Amino acid sequence: MKILVAVKRVIDYNVKIRVKPDHSDVDLSNVKMAMNPFCEIAVEEAVRLKEKGVATEVVAVTVGPKAAQEQLRTALALGADRAIHVDTSAETDARVESLGAAKALAKVVEAEQPDLVILGKQAIDSDNNQTGQMLAALTGRPQGTFASDISVEAEGDEKRLKVTREIDGGLQTLSLALPAIVTTDLRLNEPRYAKLPDIMKAKKKPLDVKTPEELGVEVATRFTLVKIEPPAERQGGVKVGSVDELVDKLKNEAKVL
Repeated sequence: MKILVAVKRVIDYNVKIRVKPDHSDVDLSNVKMAMNPFCEIAVEEAVRLKEKGVATEVVAVTVGPKAAQEQLRTALALGADRAIHVDTSAETDARVESLGAAKALAKVVEAEQPDLVILGKQAIDSDNNQTGQMLAALTGRPQGTFASDISVEAEGDEKRLKVTREIDGGLQTLSLALPAIVTTDLRLNEPRYAKLPDIMKAKKKPLDVKTPEELGVEVATRFTLVKIEPPAERQGGVKVGSVDELVDKLKNEAKVL
């Protein structure tokens, strides 16, 4: 069983985001970049399935600039066997949008024919929560989104994927025919840290570079970023002397009653 895991390069979640003075974009100069936290969960789940003997190979893939190979090396250090980089540097300097990423991933899926594709449910930079669903639509594969538990079960002569997903009313369990697409939620697992020997070994693992042109897709942005504004500064709280005063402020100032 082959598992394909998609990862994305984003600003490290510990970094405080800065907006450029002209409000044209986020300031990325001298900013630490990292693997998207939801993608870390996806890699961890794929590696765990391999350690259980369910999977035989884990392939990490990313769609992005040349610098995104750093995140692929991280995935290799965490346990992936090989990596594929769809290098968008020649086509766009802007961020790759969800549809462009899904189209590129669909071509990689077509070539690799994995039994399972795992993605993070969303990226912490754009928060779109779209790529996994678009990939499922483009490839015609069943999908299980917001997965909090994944297991592979045998039903007769075929294997099926059991996915427990979080919904507003509680938990929902799906049984998916393989091959399938899954997006991960926070409670699926806790990612491991890469050990130094594994980081050194990752440098020797194969990393194949492709371009959107070679895949026959276009990932150029179709949206125009007009303006970026930092969030408003939070105002300090106030103490109230009575319940009546609290109710009055909630009703007349906060407008929540």
